[in-house]
Amino acid sequence: MKLIFGLGNPGREYANTRHNAGFLALDKLADRLGITINTKSRDGEMGQGFVNGEKVMLIKPQTFMNRSGGCVFEYAAFYKAESTDLWVIYDDIDLPAGIVRLRAKGGAGTHNGMRDIIARLGTEQFPRFRVGVGGPPPGWDLADYVLAKPRGEEAELFEQAIARAAEAAEYALKNGVEAAMRYNGSQPNPEK
Repeated sequence: MKLIFGLGNPGREYANTRHNAGFLALDKLADRLGITINTKSRDGEMGQGFVNGEKVMLIKPQTFMNRSGGCVFEYAAFYKAESTDLWVIYDDIDLPAGIVRLRAKGGAGTHNGMRDIIARLGTEQFPRFRVGVGGPPPGWDLADYVLAKPRGEEAELFEQAIARAAEAAEYALKNGVEAAMRYNGSQPNPEK
């Protein structure tokens, strides 16, 4: 079983913001897998299906971003999931806009949602799919930046990265996380 969490903030006012890249990528992955995310459970919205005979749950924590760890921990504990079966998709200001980077494990970087997940799980040993949103321009407050919607050329890069993160997660489900690292970088579609 794989539990895939897309991070974001609940509420209409946060839709399509940089900080909701995880929600957006999870929605794209759900479309690709034919899964509907519409069941409320354990502080999250969830949908489930099967990929290559393995159960897959797609989960959007419905706590605010900085408290994402509670939802992840509850699902992990209930399903007695190994940490390597918990995948997280989220925005990353430390990567340029449009870049996708997969890692099998690692620290939280500057992301408070990931810090909370690592603190609650007590481990960094879980795969993560990072969607680059770039850092704020000079003079911008970080919170204002991540809670804003990308514009212009950046919006295009953002959409491409969201789609690539979903493709990468689907590829990882079918071929493994290591194989899916071919999606690292900025190429539009490494499958072609």
